Amino acid sequence: MTDTPAHDEPHSTGMGARLNWLRAAVLGANDGVVSTAGLVVGVAGATDDRSTLLTAGLAGLLAGSMSMAAGEYVSVSTQRDSEKAALATEKRELQETPEAELAELTGLLEGKGLSREVAREAAVQLTERDALRAHAEVELGIDPDDLTNPWHAAGASFLAFTVGALLPLLAIVLPPSSLRLPVTVLSVLAALALTGWWSARLGDAAVGPAVLRNMGGGALAMAVTYAAGELLGAAGV
Repeated sequence: MTDTPAHDEPHSTGMGARLNWLRAAVLGANDGVVSTAGLVVGVAGATDDRSTLLTAGLAGLLAGSMSMAAGEYVSVSTQRDSEKAALATEKRELQETPEAELAELTGLLEGKGLSREVAREAAVQLTERDALRAHAEVELGIDPDDLTNPWHAAGASFLAFTVGALLPLLAIVLPPSSLRLPVTVLSVLAALALTGWWSARLGDAAVGPAVLRNMGGGALAMAVTYAAGELLGAAGV
């Protein structure tokens, strides 16, 4: 008797929602780490005053988290409005031209590899069961019961940015002045390596390139802002 090999590939119906959450969380965390690190490292290039660094870091954290949340809310709201409009159009077409819509669904299923006869029978059965859902999923790629949620995306971005921003903020204000910069740089690079690994693993992508992209971008941002801070501090600005 031959054992049937296990098939571990996930087939979750919520993959689209999962990827949206992943995108918002990773983008928010990375932006929180990099932008706040760049800000406080830049200020550290001009001054070592702890209160100035804390003020700049907190201002960057609050401004960045609100900006990320607002941007995600607007973006996902637009996507949700588009999904609703597409569903409304499809519903109207199903009411006004049901035969044309049935033929369209048949053609779409046939394009997926079914024979004409099987595609027609499948289209009829799907239409009888739930015509709008059939067209939404096959034609539009939309699950009518799982539309994108702008509040979820905004909340995820706000939380992720805040968590990411706290790391460089604490790293720059807690250590002694002589250790602030190296502690911050090392902490930020470690955090970016972790978020790169996390995003790659959850997205089933290659880990190495994701980690290198994150660390390289963060290192460049800190180098540029620190150099700018040094120049401004030397100029007495």
